[in-house]
Amino acid sequence: MESDSIGKMEVPQEAYYGVQSLRAKQNFPITGRRLHPAFIHNLAQIKKAAAFANGAGGYLTKEKEEAIVQACEEILDGRFAEEFIVDAIQGGAGTSANMNMNEVIANRAAELLGGRKGAYDRVHPNDDVNMSQSTNDVVPTAGRLTVLDLLQPLVCQLKRLESELKRKEEEFDDVIKMGRTQLQDAVPMRLGQTFHSYACMVARDRGRIEEAAKEMHTVNLGGTAIGSAINVSETYLEQIIPTLSRLTGYPLKRAEDLFDATENLDSFVTVSGIVKTCALDLSKMCNDLRLLSSGPTTGFGEINLPARQNGSSIMPGKVNPVIPEVVNQVAFHIMGHDVTIAMAAEAGQMELNAFGPVVFYNLFESITTLTEAVKTLTDNCVSGITANREHCRQLMEGSVGLATALCPYIGYAKAAQIAKEALKSQKTVRELVLEKGLMSEEKLQKILDPYAMTDVAAQEKARP
Repeated sequence: MESDSIGKMEVPQEAYYGVQSLRAKQNFPITGRRLHPAFIHNLAQIKKAAAFANGAGGYLTKEKEEAIVQACEEILDGRFAEEFIVDAIQGGAGTSANMNMNEVIANRAAELLGGRKGAYDRVHPNDDVNMSQSTNDVVPTAGRLTVLDLLQPLVCQLKRLESELKRKEEEFDDVIKMGRTQLQDAVPMRLGQTFHSYACMVARDRGRIEEAAKEMHTVNLGGTAIGSAINVSETYLEQIIPTLSRLTGYPLKRAEDLFDATENLDSFVTVSGIVKTCALDLSKMCNDLRLLSSGPTTGFGEINLPARQNGSSIMPGKVNPVIPEVVNQVAFHIMGHDVTIAMAAEAGQMELNAFGPVVFYNLFESITTLTEAVKTLTDNCVSGITANREHCRQLMEGSVGLATALCPYIGYAKAAQIAKEALKSQKTVRELVLEKGLMSEEKLQKILDPYAMTDVAAQEKARP
């Protein structure tokens, strides 16, 4: 039997969590999903750093400090994962998550000191484990550390995708195809240029993410309830962030204004927006891949995507672009998360935003799902793309878009006339120019050299 300010409650004898955790589990049966493992890991890192800082100031006995630190290390090693029972989305600005960690650590530390779980006479979850802290500085700091942890694999997968796109750029450099604007024939280009543009886009997104991650280095730890650092010793305030920085390996720094950092969640909105931008860019690329591979006989059919699974339960032999499709869906998912995060950040009131849990839940999921989407896109799609070289050439040579290259030589009006007649007569632009005697075959050959039309330097040399 345990009690809190609400009343008494029975807690399972074998549990390391306590009454506040159990009450939260009953209050918030929201998603059916528990706290993210990386978030739990970072809560334990903060509690470990706090024990060191409080011990250094003489506010924890050496015995308590060592027991709390050992309990934290066991959690960091993966023990007691089943003891973190609260839902990821919860009321109270994350107090339930913080107390779940405090109770597990206190009960395990008490065991290490020869006590029993639930008594809290040897190690108390609030007075000892949560000493010099508040949910309002612990939980946002854990959120920032978790974002940093999750962004690293995403950046790694984006680097892999960028590298694979560059490899395809080289592989397809000699494949001439028709470029399109508004899905209509435009002018020739190299298929390699298409993939180079994708690689540039991915590199730009990766750079944005790496830059945005730096915002997560600024934390409000030490500000406690509202940023005033109430109940915090000078020693703790000096040591907590350097200690946590040493434990995590991140160059953490205290916010210049702890009130600001406690009440505002805009840095998470920034990261979410950049993750969303990356997802949208990848979704646009996947739209292109689906179009370029459409068919196989009635669409563009310029590239082939790897066949990953049967595409229909009724149409034999049908193969769908399932990998680009799943990336599209992840992008839609992330767009929704971004709206939620923005609304939650805006809804904060006065000295605290109570809606951090839904921000973290959605942002963590955005990052992890995008990471996996990029991985499967690289491994199961981009790396196996092949080009239909002859089909690309035929489409390009039969396109009236070639008439654009004639404008500097015969003028826009005549070139437009040639294009219209080519569409009507089903003759090629090349055939009509020669038929009308508008220029010699040798000159036309030079002007309509497909590779030269895709090269800026060659175009400059060819100008009249």
